[in-house]
Amino acid sequence: MIERYFDNAATTPIDPRVLREMQPYMELAFEGFGNANSAHSFGQRAAAAVETARHRVATLLGAEDPSQIYFTSGATESNNWVAANFPGGWTSPIEHSSMREAACANGFEVLEARGYELMPPPETASLISVMAVNNETGGLLDYSALRAHARKLHSDATQAIGKVEFELSKLDYASFSGHKFYGPKGIGGLYSREMDLTPLLHGGEQEHGMRSGTLNVPGIVGIGAAAAIATDEMEANRAKAIEMRAAVLEGLKDAADMLVISPENSTPFILMVAFEGVEGAALVLDCDQEGFCVSAGAACSAQSTEPSKVLRALNVEARLLRGAVRISFGRFNQLAEAERLGQVLCRSCEKLRRMV
Repeated sequence: MIERYFDNAATTPIDPRVLREMQPYMELAFEGFGNANSAHSFGQRAAAAVETARHRVATLLGAEDPSQIYFTSGATESNNWVAANFPGGWTSPIEHSSMREAACANGFEVLEARGYELMPPPETASLISVMAVNNETGGLLDYSALRAHARKLHSDATQAIGKVEFELSKLDYASFSGHKFYGPKGIGGLYSREMDLTPLLHGGEQEHGMRSGTLNVPGIVGIGAAAAIATDEMEANRAKAIEMRAAVLEGLKDAADMLVISPENSTPFILMVAFEGVEGAALVLDCDQEGFCVSAGAACSAQSTEPSKVLRALNVEARLLRGAVRISFGRFNQLAEAERLGQVLCRSCEKLRRMV
């Protein structure tokens, strides 16, 4: 049941309202399935839908002009696009792998940190890239504090957009993905204050000549619809996440040898806890048997047997590294199921410890 899906940081289900707006752009009966770069009426209907979505996304982000929004396949592509343009930049030690590995491939250096507090580089950097919300722990990072130390500032805002208040005014670039706020997978974007990047993809004039490839019109319509809903319902969703987070923690209050890894200054949508003497991966599978979906960290690293690079960078004790579990809340979860999840986690831990 969708109410027991507590892995919303990995992906969210498409909101039925979003799906209804997307559907016509995939049907023969509606003359909007055309290529948005075609001059005929079919193409122009598709192009108009794309621009409506661009306005909706710009409103959600707080962009000054919709033309500052460029649609991509998602935050991974957007992160790589920015990193490829700034060899020798700086980034934080707790970035998502799509930024961390792109940065490594382009000669970036890693900022020193004390937990979530980042030290500025020794001299002004061409680019500093710092995520807004950590995807594993939910910790908030103050990227704006580094504005004075960079000619350009980028943030991977994937876990922030549509969920928490997001300060765009200090940024030159921001990456995001639609499937993190109830839009479809395979569509996201890059905010660019003044487009001064070299294209990552070549071979066409789409997106003002900056991102080649036939536009994913149904996906773009979907991210636009999701953005409009998020704009209207963000506060209600946040209040619900706070309530459910508290319910899970209440259920875990008597859990033995447990540590809450998420810091006090974190998004309410992500809660990471760790249990000593339990493998997080085993706990995920045991919870799944009970009908609850949680994760042992980022979905992009779910197949890895190595402890999380993020948790190691945050100096989480070695005895807890492998016992970490991420619970992430969404608009379709219910309070009663959040209360049950805390109890299920406690029982699963006790069972798995007895099996060791």
